[in-house]
Amino acid sequence: MGFVDLFVVALMPVVEILLVTAVGLFLSIEKISLLGPQASNYMNKIVFYLLNPCLLVSNLAKAITYKSLVTLWFMPLNVLLTFLIGSALGWILIKITKTPKHLRGTLIGCCSTGNLGNFPLIVIPALCEESDSPFSRASTCSTNAQAYASLSMAITAIYTWSYTYLLMSSYAVTTTDQTSIQSSEQASDSCTEPLLMPSYSDGSEKLELPLTDVQGMEKVSLMEKIVHCVKKMLVPSAIGAIIGLIIGGVSPIRNVLIGNDAPLRVVDSSAALIGQAAVPVMTLIMGANLLEGLKSSKMNVSAILGVIAVRNVCLPLSGIGVVKAAEKFGIVGSDSLYHFVLMFQYAVPPAINVGTIAQLFNSGQAETSIILFWTYVVAAISLTLWSTLFMSLVT
Repeated sequence: MGFVDLFVVALMPVVEILLVTAVGLFLSIEKISLLGPQASNYMNKIVFYLLNPCLLVSNLAKAITYKSLVTLWFMPLNVLLTFLIGSALGWILIKITKTPKHLRGTLIGCCSTGNLGNFPLIVIPALCEESDSPFSRASTCSTNAQAYASLSMAITAIYTWSYTYLLMSSYAVTTTDQTSIQSSEQASDSCTEPLLMPSYSDGSEKLELPLTDVQGMEKVSLMEKIVHCVKKMLVPSAIGAIIGLIIGGVSPIRNVLIGNDAPLRVVDSSAALIGQAAVPVMTLIMGANLLEGLKSSKMNVSAILGVIAVRNVCLPLSGIGVVKAAEKFGIVGSDSLYHFVLMFQYAVPPAINVGTIAQLFNSGQAETSIILFWTYVVAAISLTLWSTLFMSLVT
């Protein structure tokens, strides 16, 4: 296939995201206000506690088997590398731009944490549906695409609420006074994030800060710290992924729930029906989130350009190098769609969750909204171009 044909194939899923995001942004403006803070808060809870777990259970149970896990083991490592490489580039960025101390965690969070929820769930399955797609010839393309995207989403949720959360909290605790930290505990949840932590979903609930304060660390035992971190990582999406992997990987359970002849197949079909609503709802909420970036105006231009360069140039190039090296050593199998997904994980814009975490610590909310808005605007073009290049490299 020629470059133009691949470009058109890559463009269609991105246009889908833009259209649904635009609808969410439109519904959140003051004159319409159908997706205002209160409505978004309720939608967040439904997505977080119900839609996402059902989606992950259904997709992973159908596509994941014990044999497939032999190849997919590299994906958690690949996602972790996106976080680590992004963090290193973010640290270099804050040194170059001389970022104020209270915004350093935000910039590193934007550089390290990509949106591996909405984008893979829309783009990757859509590529299998395009008639000219190089992946559409495979009979298992759609099933594998859903599994890869779902696993990517679950892994990212764990890393975001462990690695990124603790990283940004360490900057917030050490660079803001105790009054600011205490005020953040009372902050209401007006940020419309599709992957909120359970304890942050309602403004009436008290925010639990991580155990990064020096005094707090002296009072808490090592075992309590470990339990605390595990609780942070076990968000509903992660639990749903674990259940899906168990169902798919354990043959007796799989035979009872999965397949046309399975006696309890109605359970799987019900979960799939509920989970289908997750992607459009998450994307609508993402559009409402980005509206905040239009309302904000104060931000260092060099910092914005730096994050754009990291997420849209440096990380995708790093992804090509990592995946090609893994392919050379024979640790990622031969599935071209899987190779594409691994590269794609480096090219997405920052996760909306970064804005949620910034709000929790009452540090850099407006600046985060501006960064997210402009990185998503640029991603509409860059993601199409990188997807075109990725497809040409793996097929």
